[in-house]
Amino acid sequence: MPSDLLLNPRTYDPAHFDPESRRLLRATIDWFETRGKKALLSDYIDRTWYADFLEFAAKEGLFAAFLTPSASAADDESKRWDTARNAALNEILGFYGLNYWYTWQVTILGLGPVWQSANPQAHARAAQLLSEGHVMAFGLSEKGHGADIYQTDLVLTPDGKGGFLANGSKYYIGNGNVAGLVSVFGRRSDIEGPDGYVFFAADSRHPDYHLVKNVVNSQMFVSEFRLEDYPVGAEDVMHTGKAAFDAALNTINIGKFNLCAASIGICEHAMYEAVTHADNRILYGKPVTAFPHVRREFTDAYIRLVAMKLFSGRAVDYFRSAGPDDRRYLLFNPMTKMKVTTEGEKVIDLMWDVIAAKGFEKDTYFDKAARDIRGLPKLEGTVHVNLALILKFMPNYLFDPAEYAPVPTRLDAADDTFLFQQGPARGLGAIRFHDWRTAYDAHADRPNVARFREQADALCELLSQHAPDRAQQQDLDFSLVIGHLFALVVYGQLVLEQAELTGLDADVLDEIFDVLIRDFSAYATELYGKAATTDAQAAWALAAIRRPVADTERWARVWSQVEALSGAYEMQSS
Repeated sequence: MPSDLLLNPRTYDPAHFDPESRRLLRATIDWFETRGKKALLSDYIDRTWYADFLEFAAKEGLFAAFLTPSASAADDESKRWDTARNAALNEILGFYGLNYWYTWQVTILGLGPVWQSANPQAHARAAQLLSEGHVMAFGLSEKGHGADIYQTDLVLTPDGKGGFLANGSKYYIGNGNVAGLVSVFGRRSDIEGPDGYVFFAADSRHPDYHLVKNVVNSQMFVSEFRLEDYPVGAEDVMHTGKAAFDAALNTINIGKFNLCAASIGICEHAMYEAVTHADNRILYGKPVTAFPHVRREFTDAYIRLVAMKLFSGRAVDYFRSAGPDDRRYLLFNPMTKMKVTTEGEKVIDLMWDVIAAKGFEKDTYFDKAARDIRGLPKLEGTVHVNLALILKFMPNYLFDPAEYAPVPTRLDAADDTFLFQQGPARGLGAIRFHDWRTAYDAHADRPNVARFREQADALCELLSQHAPDRAQQQDLDFSLVIGHLFALVVYGQLVLEQAELTGLDADVLDEIFDVLIRDFSAYATELYGKAATTDAQAAWALAAIRRPVADTERWARVWSQVEALSGAYEMQSS
């Protein structure tokens, strides 16, 4: 039987959600399937703006239901901001194409400053626009300095009537061609420093909003726009001063989480296509999947993909259970953005090594997946930026655990209101975590979990006995390798927690840690070779290398799950 660990549109039924959520998720799949693969691929190739998808979403009230908090829903019980079902829609949209996911993603970013604001007029305006089927945009980045929010050249000049005239341009702004509401970050001309920051709502249809161009060669519209004496009234202002700065960072905290599920969806669709192709292609008188190296690469890809789903699924629970006294999600969030999306690249690369030239053919989904999977690690902050962020949490995570009540699986139909009440974006180094060893101890009977635990303990030894000195800490080329080693420990913890909660097959779990052991050993080898590494640290690196515990029968059972994906799903042509 095909694995039930991957999304399969033929059998998809999210029974854990309420009836209206199930209907909307299923309706989204049915819209894509009815439209068919031929149209999906041709629109991608021709860079056709996805007006038909936005018409579908508007007709069904899809974005309005998923992105309107209950407080602005006018008693419509289908509307709420629920990270669990948002993640499900992220995965579905990624499954059918990054472009469709992107218009949803930048709508989420555009709404972040709105729902965080104390401006009731902005709330009412956004809710009404969503109900009418509009999408939103997030006007933060500028051509000269990207998303560096310490600098902005978009200037608001007081108009003498209690409002402002906004002048300046924004660059790399998704949905900027049609957004009913654009959350724009700027600064006042009459106030210096952080106190002059302003987040305000603009409308792409306004005559003083000038669309310059689409800056990418794609279906999606990633705009450059310019405001020329754009009038900003008091009702348009959502945040001022330091609160505007915090709203920008907290919006990215909300938005970057979506990248993991998009990456998962892309990899799932590509995997069905790749395994089916290889299993039906005959070379030297036998199927490609009969070759041992092919089986290894496909199995590694499958295992990495399952781990991506486990980590991301568990991270949802921490997002939904967050509060002022529990901000652990601020570690797991850059982990989903950095680690899960780079794992997605590895999944695609492993499969591409097998299907080779087939992965370039224009009538395949894989061809698009291979292009688009590269983008996700580079959105909402680079891998390096997020790794540097992750390092801030390392001392408390590894060495100073705190007590917390257990976090349950969070699939309840509730608003995640804290995401819009995150408060000041500071104090990351003071956040405490529960003891990571608990999850590892609970699965110590699995040979590869136990062996990886040895490596995790070795990392603690490195940091306590041979800690990086000040120069090494300031050398990002050196410290980012430490970040990768630490990230693997965090990754393994949430994988184990979700495995326990979902009853994951023990064979699959052990093979996941086979992969993590190899990855840890590879980063240890990289650390060994760094010019900045001391002799003591180099000796540690060699001693931390481990071989996974091999079990050919276990591996064969996992391979059978991969092999069952052949023919399990193919998108209908039209």
